[in-house]
Amino acid sequence: MAGSKPLRIPSYRLHKPTGRAVVRLNGRDIYLGTHGTPASHAEYQRVIAEWISRGGHYASLVQPTGSASNNGHTLSIDELILAYMEHAKAYYVKNGEPTGEVQNIREALRPLTTSYGRLSVDQFGPTALKVVRQAMIEAGWCRNHINAQVHRIRRVFRWAVENELAPPSTLHGLLSVSPLKRGRCNVRESSPVTPVPERLIEPVLNLVPPPIAAMIRLQLLTGMRPGEVMSIRTCDVDTSAKLWAYRPATHKTEHHGRNRVIYLGPKAQQALQPFLRADREAFVFSPAFAMETLWRNRRAERRTPMTPSQASRTRKARPEWKPGESYDRRSYAWAIYRACDRAFPPPDDLNEEERRQWRRDHRWSPNQLRHNAATRLRRDFGLEAARVVLGHSSADVTEI
Repeated sequence: MAGSKPLRIPSYRLHKPTGRAVVRLNGRDIYLGTHGTPASHAEYQRVIAEWISRGGHYASLVQPTGSASNNGHTLSIDELILAYMEHAKAYYVKNGEPTGEVQNIREALRPLTTSYGRLSVDQFGPTALKVVRQAMIEAGWCRNHINAQVHRIRRVFRWAVENELAPPSTLHGLLSVSPLKRGRCNVRESSPVTPVPERLIEPVLNLVPPPIAAMIRLQLLTGMRPGEVMSIRTCDVDTSAKLWAYRPATHKTEHHGRNRVIYLGPKAQQALQPFLRADREAFVFSPAFAMETLWRNRRAERRTPMTPSQASRTRKARPEWKPGESYDRRSYAWAIYRACDRAFPPPDDLNEEERRQWRRDHRWSPNQLRHNAATRLRRDFGLEAARVVLGHSSADVTEI
């Protein structure tokens, strides 16, 4: 509360008769495990976090699994997480590969296992969930991301209740924790995704490799998502009609039973045509194929004869790094970031913080290109046309 005195944090101490770590809260000793161990320090951090969240009052703080208050074995948070991750790896799969949701879940559960991994599942309640959420706030996560990650934690406990690994009352308690509201909490807000300023696009197109330049042009012309443009295969593109039709083998909303067709006009066809492969199942935009083509062209254009040592070289059977068969989100984005840094170098008279801000102001990401396409389609053809081309089920999403 405003005007209240800051809490004095009780210290982590040694209880000499037993060799255990202890902290005294409101006149009561809380034992934390063997003194000096990482587990006892983690327990100290958890207990103090709960104590602070209750305003400095000790009110039946939960004890870790294995304490004298537990009779027999009770499933711990860590054990629940291990079981749930096995479920998630099998459930969140698309085309035989885990989706990005698996990594999102792993990130959401990291602060949970750090603070409460040893805790019994049935002892995890609303206060503990708010402590985990506070750890996310202190890590600098934005409000929307925190709310999404807290929802993922609840999903773990919903799965536990469904499979009779936790009592229903545990989930009911967690559902009582309200999400963070805009303007009602001191948490960083996320910046909205905006179109790339036109002046920042052309200089970058001149500096990126040809496959990246083609991917950028296709996104600008068609409004494809980054994942859709990265996964184009020749077999997915119907070139039999004047207007080509690209049907992604996988896309964001396929698990909702929706079809996705992206139509390619003359300009988009011109950007894509040079990259269509004889191997119809191979990815059109392939770093490995691009590098092989580059080396082949360099050898063909070589003016001096190859030396005997060069001619006798063989490629490593297991090189430390080799280009992949397709781009991923990270490699696509970083190719653009590097080109942005080359196209817009910061002035020499800026300090380090100003140089970082300059780079942030002059960098853009593949996700923004979809917003460029949406803005142009809305302006030239109207909201409904933009909705259809972008593959949205609702015009409300297109408005955003």
